[in-house]
Amino acid sequence: MRNRNYRLLMTGQVVSNTGNWMQATAQDWLVLDLTHGSGAALGITATLQTLPALLFSPYGSVLADRYPKRRVLMISQIVMGTLVLVLGLLTVTGSVSLWNVYALAFCLGMVVAVSRAASMAFTSEVVGCSNVSNAVGLSSATFNTTMVMGPAAGGLLIAAIGTGPVFLVNAASFGAMMLGLYLMREDELYARKPLPRAKGQLREALRHVRERRDLVMLMTIRLLVTAFGINFAVTNALMSREVFHTGASSFGIVTAMMAVGGLVGALLSARRAQPDMRVVLAAAAAFSVLVATAGLMPHYWAFAALQVPTGMAMTTFTTTVNSLTQLSAPVEMLGRVMGLYLLVTNVSALVGRPLIGWLAEVFGPRSSLIIGGLASLVSVAGVVAFMAPVAAGPIARKAAPRS
Repeated sequence: MRNRNYRLLMTGQVVSNTGNWMQATAQDWLVLDLTHGSGAALGITATLQTLPALLFSPYGSVLADRYPKRRVLMISQIVMGTLVLVLGLLTVTGSVSLWNVYALAFCLGMVVAVSRAASMAFTSEVVGCSNVSNAVGLSSATFNTTMVMGPAAGGLLIAAIGTGPVFLVNAASFGAMMLGLYLMREDELYARKPLPRAKGQLREALRHVRERRDLVMLMTIRLLVTAFGINFAVTNALMSREVFHTGASSFGIVTAMMAVGGLVGALLSARRAQPDMRVVLAAAAAFSVLVATAGLMPHYWAFAALQVPTGMAMTTFTTTVNSLTQLSAPVEMLGRVMGLYLLVTNVSALVGRPLIGWLAEVFGPRSSLIIGGLASLVSVAGVVAFMAPVAAGPIARKAAPRS
């Protein structure tokens, strides 16, 4: 936090992420209004917003290495703010239709897919490699904080002023991120010269990752733990409704408890000087055991309380994997490596959620948690046994010179 550029970045993230969570709440509410309560329409909207991550994130990662990341982020903020503004104006004027929401959701997802790798790689340019772990931990902490504040604020604003004005508020929130990026001191960035345009740059990154056993191990563990264990949008909702027979407010409490645990885990990760492969493995194992244990909880409040340590373990795992991947990647292909990391994360979520949902439908919600947790634990143990030669110590990369 002594770094002025990082303070600007973090402030912009808090405002923008809060606005994005408000947007997500208002968008879901708008879709339900337009379709008279269609769950299928909600699913289509979510798919259209996440599908571009699979289609465009690899190409976005190449852009992150070819062009200054700060410029990529500023342009993306302008485009996203404009798209949200259009949706807000259509809603306020009563001209919005379902296909408008679908189209704008896809376009937003496409911009996020193209700019996400640049956003992740930009962190090391702001703070330098020696502070990447701290910065990623703090960013995760702000994300978990806004995950609680955003939907709550969105719900209150929808009730007070309607969905259209909420979109307009979010459109304005992109200005905070834009202002933060604009006010940064360029001579204090740890930036490097952009990569010249050339053929085969994405294939070059794929070859590099394939030849690096540590990166393969990190991405494989991320893939398996996310696919089998990080499916709380499905499992927690089913446990709250089908097992404990509680309402939406109780589901909200479970989500909030996990967010609190995630915040604690993120802050603890931010205190760590360097990420460590041993922390990744310990956090993955602890998280997997906690997920399986949650399926055995006899009462709602015991299940809800267990979400706090589960959120801590999950956030410790995800932030450490993120930091370690950034520090393990060569500076000249950081954007492309992080793009591949994002692709792995998105694919695992896309595969894991339907799989766990199917297990819950066939064997019950409790079994889906127990099977998912045990499968996550066994898969991590299998990866470690298969790739045992990988070093378990901290990985450090020499910081790039200031621009």
